[in-house]
Amino acid sequence: MRYDFDERVPRRDTLSYKWDSAADADTLPMWVADMDFRVAPAIVEALRKRVEHGIFGYTRVPDAYYEAVINWFRRRHGWEIRRDWMIYTSGVVPALSAVIKALTVPGDKVLAQTPVYNCFFSSIRNNGCELVASPLIYEGRTYRMDYDDLERKAADERVKILLLCNPHNPAGRVWTRAELTRVGEICLRHGVTVVADEIHCELVYPGHVYTPFASLDDEFLRHSVTCVSPSKAFNIAGLQIASIIAFDDDLRRRIDKAININEVCDVNPFGVIATIAAYNEGEEWLTRLLTYLEANYRRFAEFQRTELPDFPIAKLEGTYLVWMDCRALGKPSEELEEILLREEKLWLNAGTMYGAEGEGFMRWNIACPRAVMEEGLKRFRHFIGR
Repeated sequence: MRYDFDERVPRRDTLSYKWDSAADADTLPMWVADMDFRVAPAIVEALRKRVEHGIFGYTRVPDAYYEAVINWFRRRHGWEIRRDWMIYTSGVVPALSAVIKALTVPGDKVLAQTPVYNCFFSSIRNNGCELVASPLIYEGRTYRMDYDDLERKAADERVKILLLCNPHNPAGRVWTRAELTRVGEICLRHGVTVVADEIHCELVYPGHVYTPFASLDDEFLRHSVTCVSPSKAFNIAGLQIASIIAFDDDLRRRIDKAININEVCDVNPFGVIATIAAYNEGEEWLTRLLTYLEANYRRFAEFQRTELPDFPIAKLEGTYLVWMDCRALGKPSEELEEILLREEKLWLNAGTMYGAEGEGFMRWNIACPRAVMEEGLKRFRHFIGR
């Protein structure tokens, strides 16, 4: 089947958070992490059938949901998940918040490797915990972990959790087995539970392999929690569905209690239906999507090399989020975001959203038709050429 990722699907006036948040209709939004592509036809068809039924009451999550998730991770990633390890909820961010609530008390500390997904910070703060940043090291247009720093900070007895972003947003890294193993060993030594946000796990490019952290070692499995969702890979974030995977019975009971305390124990029927369709029938679409996204990244990198040589980008191993070094402008990231939006109608994310280590960087979302991406790049070039 042919999928037209070049099609420019109008999204204005559809209550799109990404496209309708800007008052100016000429604004080009390349910020929020959702895609401007129609979803897999199998998902549309499954949702159409459900809509035609015409009644949308409370939903049961059927066996087919669990089977779809389990079979997908077995087939795609060689990870054997059991149904009784799984808890469903309304999204990965609610999942992370519930897991933090389950594993900490106010005043505890939570480790994160910055710059990192901004909702980590709010989930930590909202549970009365303290963020401990272990900054990643940026060199050679890529990031690596600082294991010595991570070890020192994990040794603090108040540190209870490491929030692991795998693959990493916004750094674009797909952590290797060796890297994840070192992280796991450090956390085991210090009694720190790894909570892995693996929402971007399907968005990985050739030459790189996503490894579920919990699949590496039985001890890692016992002392970790994994949060997954089809939302990023299949562009269904608005349908609000995710799974928490926890092997340990006591840990899972505590998480289930926190899910109920936070009132995120119910999901909508469309998220369930879309997950089943995506995992059972969407693999061909995903394969084509990844080919298109990789070509977008190659074109972005070519444009940067030839037209924006003073603005290097991090090597993209996974996700559709490009991390650009804009320090040559000598402007704070938040100010640059405001100027680009005002003067060029180009909306990017300021790097400081992802921690202090993001100062001077900007995050681009390239999950859009290539012509749209090109327009964004031209607007940025026009800005620096003034």
